[in-house]
Amino acid sequence: MNETHIKFFKKILGEDNAFFDDMHKRAYSYDATRKHYLPDGVLFPRNEEDIVKILKYCNENKLIIIPRGSGSGFTGGALAQSGGLILGFEKHMNKILEIDLENLVAIVQPGVVNIALQKEVAKHGLFYPPDPASMEYSSLGGNVSENAGGMRATKYGITKDYVMALRAVLPNGKIIRAGKRTIKDVAGYNIAGILIASEGSLAVLSELTLKLIPMPKFKKTAMGIFKSVEDAMNAVFKSLANGVNPVSMEFLDNLSIRAVEEKFHKGLPLDAGAILITDVDGNVEIGLEKELENLRHYFLEAGASEFKIAQNEQEANDIWFSRKNCSQAITMYGNLKLNEDITVPRSKLPALLKGINEIANKYGFKVPCFGHTGDGNVHTNVMVSDKNNEEEVKRGYEAVEEIFKLAIALGGTLSGEHGIGISKAPFMKLAFSETEMDLMRSIKKAFDPNNILNPYKMGL
Repeated sequence: MNETHIKFFKKILGEDNAFFDDMHKRAYSYDATRKHYLPDGVLFPRNEEDIVKILKYCNENKLIIIPRGSGSGFTGGALAQSGGLILGFEKHMNKILEIDLENLVAIVQPGVVNIALQKEVAKHGLFYPPDPASMEYSSLGGNVSENAGGMRATKYGITKDYVMALRAVLPNGKIIRAGKRTIKDVAGYNIAGILIASEGSLAVLSELTLKLIPMPKFKKTAMGIFKSVEDAMNAVFKSLANGVNPVSMEFLDNLSIRAVEEKFHKGLPLDAGAILITDVDGNVEIGLEKELENLRHYFLEAGASEFKIAQNEQEANDIWFSRKNCSQAITMYGNLKLNEDITVPRSKLPALLKGINEIANKYGFKVPCFGHTGDGNVHTNVMVSDKNNEEEVKRGYEAVEEIFKLAIALGGTLSGEHGIGISKAPFMKLAFSETEMDLMRSIKKAFDPNNILNPYKMGL
């Protein structure tokens, strides 16, 4: 980064918001992938006007800009693998601007942390449903850029279902507004829909208008124990196909159960093939009892050996502990976790888990699986025992590619919530034809003709 550029950014942002020292560059060189790419600098815009000035200058001088939320992504979507400047929002653009109680919307800046919005709207008896596992620290701008999911997606959907409108700055510095604060809007192309899940490659989000709903008054938690993972998967799609409407439907396979029990000693059944954890909610308590009875029926019909209903909040928390701490527990199987978030139609879950088990046996890896089976989203974890063994790591990625191929053959997709970034970019050709990739490249070029905004992500 030459001195002319450095002086410009320090002049418009101030010395405290434009950094080019090694400490800041290293701090913003990684995300949850544990890959490291040093950026050329780190900028903290104070407002939309700063974003406009930054992007206009970068576009004129062909400088790369990488928008970054909290750095919690699993695919390298906010890494500077081609150099460039990190654009961070956590320092200044982190405010809840409005909670509209009449129209049930919240207007926020992109740096607001997910849980902060959830806590604030809860004070008004309202609810923002998208709940990624990272909600304690991930930003809403990042959630929108990746179209984050979560454990409540079975009933309430994912981030895209709650984005009503966006303000965004194009790479040339011009501001656009996509969507409206209205329930219905069919005027023109769905530009907001294009920007959601675009991983910061088309425009920089500066303001989000998000839908809220009334918070349900009652909630219950239950757990089913199954002899096999196939039985558990059958219970998922049979329950939902017959009209049961749980908030969530999470599962752990036997490897995951054993890892959690080894690390935390929660009294889980080590001989279980799988467990399913579910919540139901609503405004009438008797309705929850009916939902639970329906779940019990379909779980037992699918082969559950036990169906346990939490009798209080502590029991509910104990049940959910296993799912929420599963990811850290499975590191007992290896020091390199190749974590993917494939998604298939729910009816294909038994075939998916059976196929993954066959791939695991073929390559000789432990592949614990857990995730959001209520929406067909499974987290597969190819566990490489020695990350320094190049041959073993290579075989690990070969196993991942076979898992991707399996998911796509079953009518599924490469990612249900983590996005593509750089980690999954090489596999885009498995999921999309060259014609479809060319169409995506043309959209990228229409928004960003100089390719300055988070370039080369998603294989584009």
